[in-house]
Amino acid sequence: MLHLDLPTSAELLDLATARTDIAVSIFLPTTPISTETDADRIALKNLAKEAVAQLEAAGADKRRIGALAEELDDLIDDGEFWRYQAHGLAIYATPDNLRTFRVPNALEPLVEVSDRFHLKPLLRSITFCNACYVLALAEGGVRLIEVSADLPAGEVKVIGMPKDVASAVGKASIADRSHSGRLVGSEGQKVLLRQYARQVDSALRGLLAGSDIPLVLAAVQGLAAIYRSVNTYPHLADQGITGSPEEQSEAELATAARTVLDGLYRDQIAKWTALFNQRANEGRAGTDLAQVARAATFGAVQSLLVDMDQVIPGTIDETDGTLTLADGAGASTYGVVDEIARRVLLSGGQVLSVRQGDIPRGQPLAAILRYAI
Repeated sequence: MLHLDLPTSAELLDLATARTDIAVSIFLPTTPISTETDADRIALKNLAKEAVAQLEAAGADKRRIGALAEELDDLIDDGEFWRYQAHGLAIYATPDNLRTFRVPNALEPLVEVSDRFHLKPLLRSITFCNACYVLALAEGGVRLIEVSADLPAGEVKVIGMPKDVASAVGKASIADRSHSGRLVGSEGQKVLLRQYARQVDSALRGLLAGSDIPLVLAAVQGLAAIYRSVNTYPHLADQGITGSPEEQSEAELATAARTVLDGLYRDQIAKWTALFNQRANEGRAGTDLAQVARAATFGAVQSLLVDMDQVIPGTIDETDGTLTLADGAGASTYGVVDEIARRVLLSGGQVLSVRQGDIPRGQPLAAILRYAI
């Protein structure tokens, strides 16, 4: 099972506003297989050494560097922490505090040292995660299947989940007459199926509360429509898996679900690109790094696509948004695309971290503006 703790909006804003003398952001891929995490701990140890080396080269206070190194060493040595991982780990550390987020995406190894945190890799996990749940719903039984990018799909036990429709409504058969006196037959069966669907939805609330991982419904058409009519989870995918799931294995359901996930991602990017093209004709969209930096500084960016991997070192003036690029990374600079994303978040804009191929004109970012500047 993937153990996730994605940031809430409040946590993300807290990270975005943080400023300190030493802010270290570390990202690495991890394995959810608890017996195979030694390599992840070694990888973190090497990334931590790289962070310390950058700070020493920048002449940071040795006592502060020592306090930071101790925070990271404590995490490396925490065996209980490493027992419960997902596919990626984001670490935000200062000499006074360390925060971690376990994410469903395999992150590229990266160290960023500055006076502010690097957010793009974490934003990717919020934008679109490579994982979902499949609700395999049938009259004869219900399963919740966890699907991830590169692990076998597995059933998740859900407290309070009904065994099947008959046990959910307390009847040996759903052909019995309902207490309201409604007709026996298809109308009466719909009443009982809706009761069943409500119990399933109620059981899922405890597991899915606060999550934004997509839920893909696998059910025959009639039961699917009934479930959607009572669903309360806001991230139930519009597209589902058709046909009865009772004879489908977990692997077969996972394969079908990944197709749904791909479709969700394509639709999201296509809608964004269409709006970008419309706004570009109105002078309210662009991909020029310097212009977008200035727009973000003045709160003019409504929505932003950023390349999830590319880091362009430099600085952006706090007052007028003037962009200055640097020859290389170091503790005195930061990723300017990430800084633009941070300013967009702080002005209430939307930031989507995507592959570069999904960004219009092949640039490291693209912005839709609230107004022309």
